[in-house]
Amino acid sequence: MSIIKITKQFSFEMAHALRNYDGLCKNIHGHSYKMDITVSGRPLCDESSPKNGMVMDFGDLKRLVTEKVISVFDHALVLNNKTNTELLEVLKRNYEKIVTVDFQPTTENLLSFIAEKIEAGLPEGIVLNCVRLRETDTSYAEWCNE
Repeated sequence: MSIIKITKQFSFEMAHALRNYDGLCKNIHGHSYKMDITVSGRPLCDESSPKNGMVMDFGDLKRLVTEKVISVFDHALVLNNKTNTELLEVLKRNYEKIVTVDFQPTTENLLSFIAEKIEAGLPEGIVLNCVRLRETDTSYAEWCNE
């Protein structure tokens, strides 16, 4: 049986600011992110299984991505943990979903973080091939398993 790729699309709303950036993105701003997750494997050949013919159940992929990515970032403000500590304390006291990360929260860095989380949760025999994260209608970055 051939290796087959499947892709599931996701979307989430997230705000961020880029610490020490020299342009407008140093300010807190948000995006309506669109994300495509592509995995591959051999379709199951077991007529006794309800998953027969599937590389991976789209519902299982949705649960994994929702748990590891969407639940963390959707409607969150994501900031580098080196952001001014007083500011972080004020934000955390006043808002529920302030997420700090140990990297600059660019689309590129978010991709690496997301790929790592998803890869770790995939079932045996399933490979993460690609994560595409669209920040705007005209801008995206793509992580590929080369």
